[in-house]
Amino acid sequence: MVQFTLPKNSTITGGKEWPKPAGAAPDKLRAYRIYRWNPEDGKNPHTDTYYVDTGDCGPMILDGLIWIKNNIDPTLTFRRSCREGVCGSCAMNIDGQNTLACTRAMDEVADGPIDVKPLPHQPVVKDLVPDLTNFYAQYAFIEPWLHTTTATPQKEWRQSPEDRAKLDGLYECILCACCSTSCPSYWWNSDRYLGPAALLQADRWVNDSRDEATGERLDNLEDPFRLYRCHTIMNCTKACPKGLNPAEAIADLKLKLVERQV
Repeated sequence: MVQFTLPKNSTITGGKEWPKPAGAAPDKLRAYRIYRWNPEDGKNPHTDTYYVDTGDCGPMILDGLIWIKNNIDPTLTFRRSCREGVCGSCAMNIDGQNTLACTRAMDEVADGPIDVKPLPHQPVVKDLVPDLTNFYAQYAFIEPWLHTTTATPQKEWRQSPEDRAKLDGLYECILCACCSTSCPSYWWNSDRYLGPAALLQADRWVNDSRDEATGERLDNLEDPFRLYRCHTIMNCTKACPKGLNPAEAIADLKLKLVERQV
């Protein structure tokens, strides 16, 4: 039988269990199991266990991570910004699900340790920080700006309320990458498949009544991999912390490609 082995530095080893904070009430302690990896020390990834005093911090998982960094381990590395669920910076895998740490409450995770890992199937920069270089390059590929050939109006590009409503459910994407990193097709083909997030944005511009490059945009998507690697597994829709439906947007793009052939 063929034996498969993982690269040495991909095996997660046991980590350190940090002391419980002094003075914290036992019923206020919540354990966090956090993925740690530092590319500079030459060691394998490991999982450290921390104890958060929930009576001394906010209710969200991001609050707990900030508390750990401020009170226990300043070397813990993660991205975060506004803490309002609109920037996507703190996207990570929490309790096995891709989501935003700033909008997921500790109480929403079942009793026991809260498992926190970086977004899956992406290179890791350090600890909970994934390398999203390819993800952003794919977003740039769909050219997410208005394309026009007519003269620019003196005041603004006008749009009816009905046409504006067609963008609802598309423009709200915050590029957190939760959907794309939940998609098996993206895991295996991220070098060629654009992924749910980029395709959701592509559908947003295809549906914009002010844009005058619909044909060119669809031409760029008509490829066996860029669009058609989607097999409608729906992981992307389930993972979206904004409640959007990337699978529906991808289906809309496929439909538009068929319609223009009829």
